[in-house]
Amino acid sequence: MATNRFTDQMQAYGRWKADLNQAIGNYQHWLERNNMSSPEVDLRIYELLETMKSDRLNIAFVAEFARGKSELINAIFFSEYDRRLLPSEAGRTTMCPTELLYDNQADESYIRLLAIETRLEDTSIQEHKKEPINWTTITLDTNSSEKMAEAFKEVMRTKRVPAAVAVRLGLLDAADGEKNNIVEIPMWRHAIISFPHPLLKDGLSILDTPGLNALGNEPELTINMLPNAHAVIFVLSADTGVTRSDMDMWNHYVNPLGADTHHSRIVVLNKVDTLWDELKGEDAIHNSIATQCNSAAQMLGIDPANVFPVSAQKGLLAKIRTDHKLLEKSNILALEKVLSTRILPQKQSLVRDNISAEIGRMVTQSRDLIASRLTAVNKQLKELQGLSGKNEDVILHLMKKTREEQTIYHKSVESFQNNKKTFSSKHAELLNQLSLTRLDQLMARTRKDMAGTWTTIGLKSNMKDFFDMITDSINQAAKQTDQVNMLIQTIYQQFQKQHGLANTRPRLFSLARYKRDLERLYHEAEAYRKSPVTTMTEQSFVVKKFFISMVSHARNTFFQAHQDASSWGKAAMAPLVARIKDHKLQMEKRLDSLRKINESRDTLKSKISELEDAANKLESQLNELNKLMETLMRPLEPAPGESPSQASQVA
Repeated sequence: MATNRFTDQMQAYGRWKADLNQAIGNYQHWLERNNMSSPEVDLRIYELLETMKSDRLNIAFVAEFARGKSELINAIFFSEYDRRLLPSEAGRTTMCPTELLYDNQADESYIRLLAIETRLEDTSIQEHKKEPINWTTITLDTNSSEKMAEAFKEVMRTKRVPAAVAVRLGLLDAADGEKNNIVEIPMWRHAIISFPHPLLKDGLSILDTPGLNALGNEPELTINMLPNAHAVIFVLSADTGVTRSDMDMWNHYVNPLGADTHHSRIVVLNKVDTLWDELKGEDAIHNSIATQCNSAAQMLGIDPANVFPVSAQKGLLAKIRTDHKLLEKSNILALEKVLSTRILPQKQSLVRDNISAEIGRMVTQSRDLIASRLTAVNKQLKELQGLSGKNEDVILHLMKKTREEQTIYHKSVESFQNNKKTFSSKHAELLNQLSLTRLDQLMARTRKDMAGTWTTIGLKSNMKDFFDMITDSINQAAKQTDQVNMLIQTIYQQFQKQHGLANTRPRLFSLARYKRDLERLYHEAEAYRKSPVTTMTEQSFVVKKFFISMVSHARNTFFQAHQDASSWGKAAMAPLVARIKDHKLQMEKRLDSLRKINESRDTLKSKISELEDAANKLESQLNELNKLMETLMRPLEPAPGESPSQASQVA
């Protein structure tokens, strides 16, 4: 059997995260052991560890129905069950958005199903996730793949309801509702499936979407879930080619994600086995497939090299039967290779940029502090060693010089405290610009105006005004962020210049990702505002959908921005404050040593011995921190057949 490259790399990623967790824990123990911990640092480390626990590699599969999307998921991730785990019979199978993951907080495996009727409530799916009691829960028997597969069929369930009910749920246009008496709708609005599959336990999360209509009817998919995916796999079918609904999906929901470099879009042309004509030679078959790929690429406006022709059904069959030749022909492994060499390293880079970089900064600050102490100890040691055989005047001169340095230092600290007050004031202005109180007032005013308007034009105008105002707010906050960043850089540079301290750089704050999020949301709102469907939809449902999806998401973005800005402001000065306190303590120790040596020359030898021990201890602490940094910066393990240098390059 050919090596399942993605599985190997996903497991390597899981081990890398475990090592990172261990390194963070070791750093926390190191701080406690060396009396350098603080409540603020402990809280930050706890938050980082919690973030690591909930970290997932999110891969979303997007396609119209009958493109073989669920079969593709079975073939890539779940072939070891020797059967189809997700339902993927002919026709439409997945009727509601379905997440597959491992919930490490739950005591048992489950399927949670959110009733379609919750669309009538002013509650988002994200809010419902916080309340398991709102979901219908089915316990999964993971000892039987047959029972699991049977339970998974629940996501296929539908029910027949009067057309008026479907219209009220927002699943049917009012005009279509007048033409039909009874229509079929999904039983469930959303499904979450949790079970301890090795890949899921290592952090993989899969989103299976049910087609164009669901994307249009459930804005949270397009506003929240798809943008949060690290990779979106768009599935086409060789037996249909690129249809009009495929193009609508691509243009409205998948292609716009390409503007964000943190996302990868992968286009799969599935069911190429329909082109395996036994009356044709291999070259002719290959040319037919290449023609389909080129045609699809041209219509989507992408490079043909980015369209992957596969046969999910044959790939799954080949893995179950251990048929190497059929597996190679299915081209599934080529797709897995892309996931392992493009998506996983990109995800690791994101974790490193956020988690590793954050803990790395903390370790670097500790390392700089220890290095500063070592420099001070070595300086004092050199001074004391030079005092052997010297008279009392030399010692008194050193004491006088140290007191003068201390006086100058205290004056500079006073200046620092004034600068710190200025920073606190500017930071408070930034937080006020991101205030949820102001945003909530704007939301209440907008809802009141929308509910009171008599015209569609007025309704759409209110939507535009809301997003124009929050866009202006985030832009103003970004300008204030630039000012605060310049101020803190100046404060650090001044203090370092005055005291010759090691180059401790402040961590700067950025609103870039929040601005990017709101810009994307603005375009979503514009599309919703200008859509003819919005014009045809009943007013109360338009207002409800606008607030549940777009406005609530904007509020959450502001909330996160405010939280991050607040946390950053509290920690921004901490490294410099720690250095100041430590420098003050070192000067006091130096002065005290000189005073004692002046009183008794017998003290000199013991002080030199103490400083030598202190220097050895500090060097040992530095070595421990250097080893921690090596673990934090370690790349993913190389995949089978790949050299360490190649793994390092992609990571």
